[in-house]
Amino acid sequence: MTEQNQVTAPSTPLNTNAALGQMGGSEQYSQTAYAQRLCQLSNLLTATQDLWQVVAFDCDQFPWQQRFPLLAEKVAQLADEDIDALDNDSSRLLAELVPSLEQDMQALSDSHIADLLPLLGASMNQHLATAAEVPKDNAELSHFSAHIKGRKWQQITAFTAQVFNHDDSQLPVLEWCAGKGHLGRLIAKTQHRNVTSLEWQQALCHQGQTFADKWQLAQQFVCADAFADLTQDHTASPIKQFQHAVALHACGDLHVRLLRLASMTGTEKLSISPCCYHLIQSRFYHPLSAGAKAARFQLSRHDLQLPLQQSVIASERQNALRKQEIMWRLGFDSLQRAVRQCDEYLPVPTIKQSQLSGSFKDFCRWAATEKQLVLPDDVIYGNYLQQGRIRQKLTQRIDLVRHLFRQALEQWLLLDRVCFLIEQDYHVKLTEFCSTKITPRNALIHAEKIHLV
Repeated sequence: MTEQNQVTAPSTPLNTNAALGQMGGSEQYSQTAYAQRLCQLSNLLTATQDLWQVVAFDCDQFPWQQRFPLLAEKVAQLADEDIDALDNDSSRLLAELVPSLEQDMQALSDSHIADLLPLLGASMNQHLATAAEVPKDNAELSHFSAHIKGRKWQQITAFTAQVFNHDDSQLPVLEWCAGKGHLGRLIAKTQHRNVTSLEWQQALCHQGQTFADKWQLAQQFVCADAFADLTQDHTASPIKQFQHAVALHACGDLHVRLLRLASMTGTEKLSISPCCYHLIQSRFYHPLSAGAKAARFQLSRHDLQLPLQQSVIASERQNALRKQEIMWRLGFDSLQRAVRQCDEYLPVPTIKQSQLSGSFKDFCRWAATEKQLVLPDDVIYGNYLQQGRIRQKLTQRIDLVRHLFRQALEQWLLLDRVCFLIEQDYHVKLTEFCSTKITPRNALIHAEKIHLV
C-alpha cells in the first residue's frame, strides 16, 4: 500500500499494544485516541482486504495465495480436527496465523502495516473503574424475568446496571426498538425513571403496556416506525433533548437511525449496544464519521456479517448440522455448475433443519426444484458429495483467515459510531457491559452531550 492511500492519523501518538481503555491521561486525549485507533484500523483493514473481503463459497483455491504464500502454506497444513478449536479461540487463532502473515507483509515491504497487526487482538473497550452492581433475581424482581430467556435477562440486568451506575440525573428514558419493553420495564422499576418505549409492532406494544399498567410502572409505549419522520413535529416526537435514549441490541440501521436523530435533537445522553451490523437498507454500508468515510474500502452486507461469525452458545449438534449443510450446499454447487455449464455460484434458499435428516440426493433434488433446474437421471451423487467435502475444507480455511479480522472490523464499526458522536459534540466512552460468555455483542457506547459555554 502506497503512502497516499493511507488514512492520515491524528498527530498524538498511540501505543498499538495498549488498550484504549486504560484509565489515566486527560479526557481530551481519550477522545482523540478513538479517532487515532479508527485511523489505524482503516489502514490495517485496507492493506489486508484481500484476506477478509472474500466470499469463500466462490473460491476453488486460496484467492490470496500469491500475495500471502507463507500464510497460505500455514493454513493448508492445519489439521482438520484443529479448525474448530482455533476458530473458537481468538487468541490461539492469532498466535497460530499472525506470524506467517507478518512475514508475508514484510516481504511485500508493508512493514508499516505489519506494525499494526497487534491491533487484531488488542482491546479498545474501556472498563469502568467501579464495577456496576447487577440487580439480583430476588422475589421483588422475579416477575420481570418471567418468559425472558436466561441469557437475555442477564443482558438486560447487566446493561441497566452499567448504564445507570452512579447516574443521578433522573432524565426520562427513551427505550428504542423496545419489543415488549423488558429493558424499559426494569429501568422504570429499578431506576425510578419515566420510560417511553418505542416499538413498531402493535401487538408487542399492547403486551408491554398491559404489563406496565399491571405493575403501575411509569412506562408508556409509542407504536411507531423507527424509520418514519419522527421529528416532523418536535412537540410530538418521542425523541427529546432532555432525555436518556437507550437501545440494547437494536439491529443495523435501527441503532444508526437513533444516533442520527438523537444527535440532531441534542439528546442529553445515549447508551447503545449495537448488533447485526449487516441489517442495513442499502447495498453497502454508509460510514457515519469523517474518519470512517476516509477509509479506502467499501463494506457489503456480507462483509458486515464478519463480526458476528463467532458463536459462544452453539451446541455440538448445531455445529455438526451447520457443517453438514455447508457440505451439501457446496456439493450441490459443484453439481449445478456441471449441469448449467456455468462456473458461478448459485445461491440456494434457507432450508429447514429437518431436511438435513434426509439424504444428499433428496437435498439436491429439492435445491434443483427451487432453482428451476432439471437434473439428469445419471447423476452420481456420491461424487458430488465428495466434492462438497473437499470444498468445505477449503472454505473452512478461507473463513478461518477471514476470522482473524472479526474483532478488528467490529472495532472499526464501533469506533465509527463513537467518532460520529464525538463530532456531534458528545463525550463518549466505549465500554463492555457484560462478559462475552453472556453475549459476544457486549459493547456499550455511552455518550453525554457537551454544553459549550
